[in-house]
Amino acid sequence: MTNGPAVAAVKRLEELGVPRRTIWRRCEPGGVWRRLLPGVVLLGNGEPTEEQRIEASLLLAREGSVLTGVPALRRYGLRNLPDIDDVHVLVPAERAITSTGFVHIERTRRLPAPLSRAGVPTAPVPRAVIDAARRTSDSDSVVAMMAEAVQERHCLPHALAVEIDERSRFDGRLLRALAPILGGAHSVAEADAWRLWKRSGLPEFQWNVKVFDAAGRFVAKPDGWCDEVGFAWEVDSRGYHAKGDHFRATLARNARYAAAGIVVLQTLPSRLRTEPDAVLHELRAAFHSAQRRPRPDVHLG
Repeated sequence: MTNGPAVAAVKRLEELGVPRRTIWRRCEPGGVWRRLLPGVVLLGNGEPTEEQRIEASLLLAREGSVLTGVPALRRYGLRNLPDIDDVHVLVPAERAITSTGFVHIERTRRLPAPLSRAGVPTAPVPRAVIDAARRTSDSDSVVAMMAEAVQERHCLPHALAVEIDERSRFDGRLLRALAPILGGAHSVAEADAWRLWKRSGLPEFQWNVKVFDAAGRFVAKPDGWCDEVGFAWEVDSRGYHAKGDHFRATLARNARYAAAGIVVLQTLPSRLRTEPDAVLHELRAAFHSAQRRPRPDVHLG
């Protein structure tokens, strides 16, 4: 499972004939081995890699333990993760073991059926996301993590909702973070837009749906869409849309909106927080402008 020096339990080394006094002597300062956790050593004296830390944590937690939280999500390839450095491991509720060093031990009566990721028993994505979210105070980090898990098709929003209900039924904070994702938001900025729309009193918006013209040609995939009047809302960051190919793509998109007769409002993500009332005024005004025009002949794909 690891590259470089192996990780081993002291008990296993003794079974192989290495005396305990030899083990501890080799783990002394300047020695050739390194003590990582109680009863677990690195057969080398360098800094352990993340893989070695995970292996050591699972050796400490013993058979039947499951990796979860941020280190589990890294194994699935997620990138928008909270800044949590320890190794989060689930163990059966009756197991007498506590957190120590770099390993966070959580005893649970809902031990998930693990998936093997590079040989490591790993919690399914919904459980790992919610386990990480419960230990993350920053709401934007929680939303970003949930949004990535859904957008990259690692899980459905409903699976996160079920996990919250099963594991954190009294945590309204997680439910509030998930609400925009259930509504279709794909990012923190879109979640801010979703919340602002909820305040607007405007008719139903759909999020990240594909719009086609009367001839069936693709127009755009707006961040927000009001099908009742054919109105699009784009939350466009200056840094992303103002550069090179992104700028050209944005101009082409806006040209397709104009050709299809669609009213579109473009909003900088930062203004959703710094000027929410001004954005609300603009959103309502743009909607009413669209409402006064004949609905364009477009449809959702």
